Amino acid sequence: MIGKFLRPVLSASRKRNPLSSPFQSLPNPILPYNLHRRSLCSPSPSPSTVLPSQPPENFSLPIQKVRSQTPLEKQFETWVQKLKPGFSPSDVNEALQAQSDPDLALDLFRWTAQQRGYKHNDLTYLTIIKILICRRRYHLAETLVEEVLAGACEMSVPLYNSVIRFCCGRRFLFNRAFDVYKKMWKSDDCKPNLETYAMLFNSLLRRFNKLNVCYVYLHSVRSLTKQMKSSGVIPDTFVLNMIIKAFSKCLEVDEAIRVFREMGLYGCEPNAYTYGYIAKGLCEKGRVGQGLEFYKEMRVKGLSPSSSTYMILICSLAMEGRFDEAIEVCFDMLSTSRAPDMLTYRTLLEGLCREGRDSDAFDLLDELKKRDKLMNEKTFNILLNGLHIVGRE
Repeated sequence: MIGKFLRPVLSASRKRNPLSSPFQSLPNPILPYNLHRRSLCSPSPSPSTVLPSQPPENFSLPIQKVRSQTPLEKQFETWVQKLKPGFSPSDVNEALQAQSDPDLALDLFRWTAQQRGYKHNDLTYLTIIKILICRRRYHLAETLVEEVLAGACEMSVPLYNSVIRFCCGRRFLFNRAFDVYKKMWKSDDCKPNLETYAMLFNSLLRRFNKLNVCYVYLHSVRSLTKQMKSSGVIPDTFVLNMIIKAFSKCLEVDEAIRVFREMGLYGCEPNAYTYGYIAKGLCEKGRVGQGLEFYKEMRVKGLSPSSSTYMILICSLAMEGRFDEAIEVCFDMLSTSRAPDMLTYRTLLEGLCREGRDSDAFDLLDELKKRDKLMNEKTFNILLNGLHIVGRE
């Protein structure tokens, strides 16, 4: 009798899957990759839970424990249910933007991509890439970028720019950014715009840290400038300043001045950075007089130079023996609540001593101590001792 009673029960228990997924209630039960990897991989049942083939007389059925859904799984199922049949990329994009968890957003993105009759567009790819980059999921973002470049969806200018921005921000993807730009340049309806060129110029300028390296990338700056002009893109002051900075860093000051003269043609006004880049480039080139003229023009317009511009100009004037002008620039710097560094002070003061103007140097040091509120006794004594040493030479 017991065998006859248990046979249908055991048959029913064999049909039931003890590890049934909480997503089986969906019309198309596809497990999202991330959720499956994170929480749906349960350990295999221990041997003690396996039903014996011939149960003893006092055999009792084990109680099956139903695993409860994690909060992430519940959120996923909730959003899947919100996406009504025949959902559009706009619906998916709205769902992605509502997610605070980037992994959940990626699960929804992957799940929707597998549904019949649906295909992601440039808007959904742009949204998911931005979400992953914002939450520092760079490896996953790079995977999606490669999908996009392989033709996963129709491209758009915002999507191109987002990919280029991502590549420019990753050091090992620097060359990839220019590959994407070339593809964008050759496209018919997604030509580079001002934002595209600004990102590429900025990425190039970050590599202008040494003089010998500058010349390597200067050719790229020239090429980008020509392509930008030929395509009809009108630069703004920010982009023109980067071009001027590139030429000035490489001491191609005539090229920098030419771009400076063209700013009015584009309706752009030079700012303090514009004048500062050119003034520093001229001083480093040895054309200190021209650098001083740009400094004066900047001050007439009410623009304030940077500390580095002030100090390069002071040192350059002092090294050419133009001490009165160097002192004037130094006092102007102090009037803006900024002070030269030790090297600049020593170049000016010790230069006066070497020219035989010892008394002027000591008088200037006393005046600098009065005007420079940040000069302490230690700095003053170092400068004073330096003057005594130079005076005895």
